[in-house]
Amino acid sequence: MKDCKIRPLADKILLKRLDAEETTKGGIVLPDSAKEKPRRGTVIRLGDGKMQDDGTRSEFQVKAGDLVLFSSYGGTELKIDNEEYMIMDESDILAVLS
Repeated sequence: MKDCKIRPLADKILLKRLDAEETTKGGIVLPDSAKEKPRRGTVIRLGDGKMQDDGTRSEFQVKAGDLVLFSSYGGTELKIDNEEYMIMDESDILAVLS
């Protein structure tokens, strides 16, 4: 992502999805077709914030580097330099994980 210049707009957030689990808790190795796409990721970059009626921008509740849980059907997937990223609305993020 170092060479790529993606800047999310408004209330959009760019995040990197965490890798899918390779094995189950019992030690069974999962084939690619059985892996569930994780709903967790790390926030990479933020837009400028949603424009309010009074002309100000709202502040984000997350920041770059936060580990977050997001909606299964939220966001748009994109692939850059063989890395998978997502751009989504802040409202698609359900929680910050600690």
